[in-house]
Amino acid sequence: MFSRSTRTSGTATIVIALALMSGACAALRPTDANGPRADVRLYPVGLVDPAARLEEASLAWYQISQQHGLQHRSEATLDPYTGTLQSVPPELAASIALPKVGDAQQTEEETRESLRRFIADWQRLIGAEPQELSLVQRTDEAAGIKLARYEQRPFRYPLRGGYGNLTIRFRNDGKLVALSSNCLPNAERLQSALNQVSPELTGEEAVTRVKAQPITISNATGQQTITLPDNAVLEPRQLVVYALPSPAQSSGLELHLAWEINVTNGPIKTIYFDAVSSQVIAAT
Repeated sequence: MFSRSTRTSGTATIVIALALMSGACAALRPTDANGPRADVRLYPVGLVDPAARLEEASLAWYQISQQHGLQHRSEATLDPYTGTLQSVPPELAASIALPKVGDAQQTEEETRESLRRFIADWQRLIGAEPQELSLVQRTDEAAGIKLARYEQRPFRYPLRGGYGNLTIRFRNDGKLVALSSNCLPNAERLQSALNQVSPELTGEEAVTRVKAQPITISNATGQQTITLPDNAVLEPRQLVVYALPSPAQSSGLELHLAWEINVTNGPIKTIYFDAVSSQVIAAT
């Protein structure tokens, strides 16, 4: 996969220290009662102050770990961009169980209800409201492990960029095996900000501009310029919200309104063209 920005591969391991905890919450750019200011960047829409979100998630982990009797285990691995729970150490996961629903031999309906209750309990670390999550996969794996995979669908347009995913693995008895989330916190406020953004060009205009410029993208080996062959066919599919790591911060995300363009007979299959700034922001 090609991407405009190479994501930081590292994770943020947060050690809970009660003396440092204060009521902090992730915030977007606050609404200015006096109207927009010249020094405020309104687009792309960004999650500001990632440190505050990480602190909020750290406090949430401490409180949940207390509820599950994990007083002496204080570390949580958080996604550096979203401040959501990226993983739970296996020795801790074994001490956590999904809420019990029904008998030992749960029906599929009871399993999904148990998952729903678990998500509600862990909402602050998952980073998404339960109603924003759609179950896209529920399968039974080997060795008695069950998998539930969710996609966050909080916006008017589909979310792209590899974010908005929640995966839960658990055993037949409900004991947690693994949990990973890179959902976008405060999605309702993000949508309010996105509502102020309008596309500056149609899908057909986006295709015309893509054809008229070289496509420079970034991947793990650096930047690469792609030239589409003459027989390449470009078709605008839909507007999407594309999440990218912010180039101005070591952590944090920014959201772009982009045209998703399908490519036939080309070295790439999909181009994401910013519908406001008129530039290619990603390709796959």
